[in-house]
Amino acid sequence: MAREQVIEIVAEMVANVLSIAVAPGDPVAVGDTVVLLESMKMEIPVILEAPGTVRAVRVAPGDVVQEGDVLVEITA
Repeated sequence: MAREQVIEIVAEMVANVLSIAVAPGDPVAVGDTVVLLESMKMEIPVILEAPGTVRAVRVAPGDVVQEGDVLVEITA
């Protein structure tokens, strides 16, 4: 039995979490926006580069994230 691969989607910069576009169990595709961040008055969508299923959402709107913080976990 093959183990599922977990992909961690991480913040690339210090930012505020504006909104979450997915929930655990949601199927996601390449190009889907999973989180909307805000930094220096700019909105930055976090876009998937691989398909899968949302395993966990690790942030909430209003959170401040640091570079490298896990935002969402996806299973492939």
